[in-house]
Amino acid sequence: MKKSIVFLFLMAGMLANANVRMPLLFSDGMVLQRNKIIPVWGWADANEKVEVRFNKQIKTVQADKDGKWTIGLNAEKAGGPFELTITGKNKIVIKDVLVGEVWICSGQSNMEFQMYKTMNSEKEINDSNYPMIRHFGVAQDLNGAPKEDLKAGKWAVCNKDNVKDFTAVGYFFAKKLYAELKIPIGIINTSWGGTCVETWTSREAFEKSDDFKDMIASVPSVNMDAILETYKKSLLDNIKKIQGFEVTLDNENQFTALSFNDANWPEIKLPSLWENQQIGNIDGVVWMRKTVVLSAEQAKKEAVLYLSKVDDEDITYVNGIQVGTNNIWETKRVYKIPSGVLKEGANVIAVRISDYTGGGGIYGDPADLRIDFKDSNIMLQGLWKFNVVQVKVALAPNSYPSLLYNAMVNPLIPYAFQGVLWYQGEANVWRANQYKKAFPLMITDWRTKWNQGNFPFYFVQLSTFDEFGGNSTKGSRWAELREAQGETLKVPNTGMVVTTDIGNAKDIHPTNKQDVAKRLAAIALNDVYGKKQVCSGPMYKAMEIKGNQVTLSFASIGSGLSTPDNSVNVKGFEVAGADKVFYPAKATIKDNKVIVSSEAVPNPIAVHYGWADDDTEINLFNKEKFPASPFRTDDWEMITANEKYSISK
Repeated sequence: MKKSIVFLFLMAGMLANANVRMPLLFSDGMVLQRNKIIPVWGWADANEKVEVRFNKQIKTVQADKDGKWTIGLNAEKAGGPFELTITGKNKIVIKDVLVGEVWICSGQSNMEFQMYKTMNSEKEINDSNYPMIRHFGVAQDLNGAPKEDLKAGKWAVCNKDNVKDFTAVGYFFAKKLYAELKIPIGIINTSWGGTCVETWTSREAFEKSDDFKDMIASVPSVNMDAILETYKKSLLDNIKKIQGFEVTLDNENQFTALSFNDANWPEIKLPSLWENQQIGNIDGVVWMRKTVVLSAEQAKKEAVLYLSKVDDEDITYVNGIQVGTNNIWETKRVYKIPSGVLKEGANVIAVRISDYTGGGGIYGDPADLRIDFKDSNIMLQGLWKFNVVQVKVALAPNSYPSLLYNAMVNPLIPYAFQGVLWYQGEANVWRANQYKKAFPLMITDWRTKWNQGNFPFYFVQLSTFDEFGGNSTKGSRWAELREAQGETLKVPNTGMVVTTDIGNAKDIHPTNKQDVAKRLAAIALNDVYGKKQVCSGPMYKAMEIKGNQVTLSFASIGSGLSTPDNSVNVKGFEVAGADKVFYPAKATIKDNKVIVSSEAVPNPIAVHYGWADDDTEINLFNKEKFPASPFRTDDWEMITANEKYSISK
């Protein structure tokens, strides 16, 4: 009897090993790229014969010694639905297969941003019955070496039940393409919030790069346990260096008390995620404390504490008394302070923040960080004390380079597609100058790996967001990152969407994804699909200085330079002389050029336009209503000039 059971288990194992297996991308409801060779691949027994049938095609291939097989089906015209049949020692039938246009959507949170969060989401979701649009959501995953298949993922037909979790930018792009082309559209969404460009780039690309080969040489490969141990030591050493003492939960029960002395705690600026400040990219538990001084009259009044938003969970105390808690990262914290808690003189707000993944800390609109009395308020933005007491020692996407490439890009290769849509950069603002090398490196890397030529690669320039209050005087990391994105247009077959007019200075995740997608679609329709049209806004080209005036000329002006109200006066320009001090400038449109001057600068040598974290007020467009990209005419050293990617950050 025991021998029979063992024999049955062995036979079951042999049969399981013999089965032809397909990547998760090849599943019911999929969309294949039209007018290109269609790579189909999978796994079987070593040397097993595999037959692939699609439409009127029949092709066979023999698996290699490792069981891997790949075959190229002839290009097909748009159409469907079809069945894709793969037969080896078993048979797989993939149903409801369409042929049309396939685009990969990737990047960080603004590409990940789901439909249910968008502007007018209820209306948009109710108008989403487009069965010819399909969405493949790649499950978030990371790995130390390239994986052959995805962790999870499936194709979903576009309707109001499914669309709420689609990438909003990808969906609105697909919707516009479908309206124009009337053929199936597939979008493959592989994105992860808060991620830097380096995690999306392969190890081989870094090894071949003069700018990054020394960095990658110090990174362990393949062994995730070794990577984790190295990461753990680096992370804890870095936090100890920042705050001057060990990461420990000891004594945290004392941190709520008014009497606790936090003089040796370092300071952090709030509201702002700690990933963008000295704490860096950690998940774990951080205490934050703020001391405020109240008059006797204020201490007697009813009060409400506004704590903006907290990512992910907070427990909030005032003078040792818990006043509130919440674990929904997108919800504003509004906590009533009970009568008798506040005192004349010093009062302490203490917040225990638990961050489980992604961004962490108190973030949002500075106006939402305050104590309100009936007839007055005390603003709480600015410097707070902090103490990191626990670090979640687990690999995150930004822990090491290539982790997301390995797990969320490599398994997609060599799937045929038309192009890539990319929305990322927020996580790289601290290294904006180096992004001029890192971003083109990633684009070239993907093109090399897929070996499908210089496929279109269209990306979104960062919109306005007042994270650091940066400007021409203090320097602006966000402006520098936008410049790096603009310079990436030197890479062949790339396109950039400018979003200065559709962002939100108080929200890093603007909800207007419709216009972002329409502008991406305009580039694709013009460059790929022959719908010749103006598809981008003015780009700085050259300047001429005469006396105290600077005349600026632009490319991509369409039918002419303009402003939204058709005024000839343009906002957002500054000029500087040899002292490198910038002053607001008068700017007017004349003969499709912009003439700039300032009485404070008699001998101008440099011009800035929209050079700030928050560039909401700038208003130079072309008559087709595409905004001009922010720019500078000087080559003076930037504040991120010497910031380099390193494993400890």
